[in-house]
Amino acid sequence: MKKLTMRITKLFFGLFLYATGIVLTINANIGLSPWDVFHQGLSNTVGITMGQANIIGGFAIIIYNAFAGEKIGWGTISNMIFIGIFVDILMLNRLIPVFHNIILQIVMMGLGMLVIGAATYFYISVGLGSGPRDGLMIALTKKTNKSVRFIRSCIEITVVVLGSLLGGSFGIGTLIMAFAMGPCVQFVFKLFKFNVKGVKHRFIDEDIKYIKDRFILKNNRDNKVDCEDL
Repeated sequence: MKKLTMRITKLFFGLFLYATGIVLTINANIGLSPWDVFHQGLSNTVGITMGQANIIGGFAIIIYNAFAGEKIGWGTISNMIFIGIFVDILMLNRLIPVFHNIILQIVMMGLGMLVIGAATYFYISVGLGSGPRDGLMIALTKKTNKSVRFIRSCIEITVVVLGSLLGGSFGIGTLIMAFAMGPCVQFVFKLFKFNVKGVKHRFIDEDIKYIKDRFILKNNRDNKVDCEDL
């Protein structure tokens, strides 16, 4: 129980950090990240918050990933729901300032990317499944047999185009994050000496099987034994 509590705490700390990093890059005000261009476009079109747009986008992606055969973890579901909630809490309460000095804006964007890198380490290292968008990248890589770099680039170009058509804004910061986010995440992973390939994830279907074996089948066996005794 103590180990599980620590894992859940680490997961939600990572999700809150991720939301903080997202808001830092948004409030830097020199261009949204590719996915946030789409989220903003969806937000403006439907009349919802950025956080709600994040949740809706994540939900749609999880459905696709499930049909594509990608396993879903509790961390995946938590990522979908709580990052959006935390983004709204931070933005609607204006807990992170907006800067207008270009130097401070660039520093803020760089800090946001590093925070997202640290957040990625925290939530992936608990081994409860990757985020919906990472799962989409993996699913498309398997289906097309193309490189991860190619698939990620295609996804980000697609969401920027769709987001722009929906009214999302992009700028120099969008290009910076498209090229610099990966190296920032990799830098943080090296800092924590974290090998993402060494993480063994536990997925929801495994927990369902455990519950079924532990309780349902056990009860059936016990009932069978009782009937035989009678």
